[in-house]
Amino acid sequence: MFTKSINTCIINIVLGSFIFFSGMQLSAQNNVIIDADTGNEVDDFYALARVFLEPSVNITALNAAHWQTSHWAIENTMENSHRLNQQLLGEMGLSIKTNRGAMARMYDWGERAQHSAAAYEIIKQAQESEKVQILVLGALTNVASAVYIAPSIAEKLEVYWLGTTVDFERGILKRNDFNPLMDPYALDYLLDSKVSMKIMPVSIAVKMEIDFDELNNKIGDHFLGAFLMDRWITHLDGSRRSRVLWDLALITAFIKPEMASTKQLITSKDSGNREITFYDGIDADAIYEDFCKTLLAFEKE
Repeated sequence: MFTKSINTCIINIVLGSFIFFSGMQLSAQNNVIIDADTGNEVDDFYALARVFLEPSVNITALNAAHWQTSHWAIENTMENSHRLNQQLLGEMGLSIKTNRGAMARMYDWGERAQHSAAAYEIIKQAQESEKVQILVLGALTNVASAVYIAPSIAEKLEVYWLGTTVDFERGILKRNDFNPLMDPYALDYLLDSKVSMKIMPVSIAVKMEIDFDELNNKIGDHFLGAFLMDRWITHLDGSRRSRVLWDLALITAFIKPEMASTKQLITSKDSGNREITFYDGIDADAIYEDFCKTLLAFEKE
């Protein structure tokens, strides 16, 4: 009887320790929503592959974003992004919840929100959590629509976004690059909100220009690397010999903050007139090496 009690006690201690340390491991992960216009450019696949392979990040949803305002848009850009999101997950043997986002930018008047599964996923997670981190690689439509529908969630959102051009010496913010132009109202709405924003300007991310031959020689023999290089070649402008992997800069700066530097700026009165954190520098070489090393270590189960 005494021996049985000791054995039971030991089992309970071991089980309790397992649960405790498992809980510690889960709590150490960053829970994030990814919002990506994957069909628009080549760089999304590379950035998504990197964050999918990051053990410190737990992706709670992968939302598809539109790029419908582009002159090179196809008939349904959001569906294109949604399909490619699932294609990449399938190639990597991963299972992550995927949501369809807005079909186009926010409406011009009246009830301006784009109601979508992506927007309501953001609302749901914000209502169930104290903080929700969202990495946005394209238009801000899904996030802005969520806040428009449920304004009370604004203070719970921490948005990391690629977009704008910043002249740090003169303190000038320009919003005439691709992502802001896909939904200017969404950006204005979030700048005027209480959503915490951390922005990677394209004028900083441009340092992530990669040579095709160099990258292909490094990762082309890996099954996932070959898949990513095929995306480069089969894209609309597949003959390019170099590209800027814009989104990889933002994704890696989030995962490894030591590879980037930031600066706080007070935006102008017509851009929210509030403090926003902007990335003002990245270690492009370190980001590139980190990407290649992480990818080459990946083996699909």
